[in-house]
Amino acid sequence: MSSFSIFDISGSGMNAQSLRLNLVASNISNANSVSSSIDQTYKSRQPVFAAELKNIMDKQNAASKVNVLGVVESQAPTVMEYAPNHPMADQSGYIYKPNVNIVEEMANMMSASRSYQNNVEVLNTAKELVLQTLRIGQ
Repeated sequence: MSSFSIFDISGSGMNAQSLRLNLVASNISNANSVSSSIDQTYKSRQPVFAAELKNIMDKQNAASKVNVLGVVESQAPTVMEYAPNHPMADQSGYIYKPNVNIVEEMANMMSASRSYQNNVEVLNTAKELVLQTLRIGQ
């Protein structure tokens, strides 16, 4: 594995965690939104990641980057609440709230933030090692 591929690996991890943090922010900001139908209700979104293995047969060059495969909407049911006096209530008197679990989103936010910080530390350490290697000849 090239010593410079660590920058690609760490960068892909930072990109993935940045997307994850943006989705968590979107989920939390829409957690209290209300709609008058199930179809229009915001659904929790989660990223889908996969490891990209290159040259798996070559043990010395087995590097793994993070690929973002996409974003999926949660299939959990939306929350129906009986509120006949609400202006957004449907004909039956129900309003619909997103299927966002705030506690789960906060845990995702902390995990993504820590992962991002760890990738920054790996990047900084690799940079320092390269700089120290270049200083050997001085």
